[in-house]
Amino acid sequence: MNFDFNDDQQAIKRTARELLAARFSAERVRELAEGRRYDEEAWAELCQLGWPGIFVAEEYGGQGLGTVELVILAEELGYALAPVPFLSRAAAGLVIASAGSEEQRRRWLAPIARGELAATLAVVHNGAGRLVPDATEAELVVAVGQGRARVYERGSFTAEELDTIDLTRRYARVRLVGAGEPLAGDAEPGFNRALVALSAELVGVAQRALEMAVAYARERKQFGRPIGAYQAVSHRLAQMLLETESARSLTYYAAWAADAEPESLELAAAMAKAYASDAGWRTTAQALQVFGGIGFTWEHDLHFFLKRARTDAHLWARGRELRDRVADLAGLAA
Repeated sequence: MNFDFNDDQQAIKRTARELLAARFSAERVRELAEGRRYDEEAWAELCQLGWPGIFVAEEYGGQGLGTVELVILAEELGYALAPVPFLSRAAAGLVIASAGSEEQRRRWLAPIARGELAATLAVVHNGAGRLVPDATEAELVVAVGQGRARVYERGSFTAEELDTIDLTRRYARVRLVGAGEPLAGDAEPGFNRALVALSAELVGVAQRALEMAVAYARERKQFGRPIGAYQAVSHRLAQMLLETESARSLTYYAAWAADAEPESLELAAAMAKAYASDAGWRTTAQALQVFGGIGFTWEHDLHFFLKRARTDAHLWARGRELRDRVADLAGLAA
């Protein structure tokens, strides 16, 4: 097992980091977040570069790459906190690619890969999904529950926009009103891949919060010394690094398993999302403590990362239920 990226994957990561840094400065993210809107021009550019179809097989119009490459982009989008509808569409496409019939894949994957079809993923209970990203603009909702999935086209669902703490992404409460169209196969492998992509986004958020805190700890001085020289701060930063790297290792392992050892994917994805949910929140919250009072202000950018991490932790599957799943799969449940 080799956790290092190959040359092509390193190039994808490097290019994505540079492109997103140029498009999404802190000022631009704040402008978009306060306006509760996405950057349509940047999204169109990413679509032209083939990002939405990076995991879609070439025969369905995608790039034909794997979950590892998808994770690379998701991590960088989290690092940049890019307000674009990448995750929701990728998650819907992953479930269709996994569970759809040949006809269903041909009908929906190509427009998703081109970025033309606004799709999203909803975890539903009793015909409703309570926290669904980008649902108000969606033309297609892929609803999953109990290992099965149905696809609902516009008109067969309602979406009520929600006010959440995360201003960089849109969320809605979805209610299914039509019968939908069942996907023929097992939805779990696609759903687990979506959890891995979400874990990668959390890793990117945690990494950015860590770097912001380290930079401040080097710059800010108390009694003539950088605050990072004091153990209370340096130990906090070390713990943030530990949690970020642990979440990254679990996420990369899950991405590798999705492509190379699919029988391990369910357990790996549950471990990755459970840990990344906690690490994303704890790391951004610890960064807040490093910044002290200034970090609590609206004018500081850190709160956008903290709120994304908090919301991602609740998206699609919470840490507690994932830890229960890990215990079941590992044979540890009572």
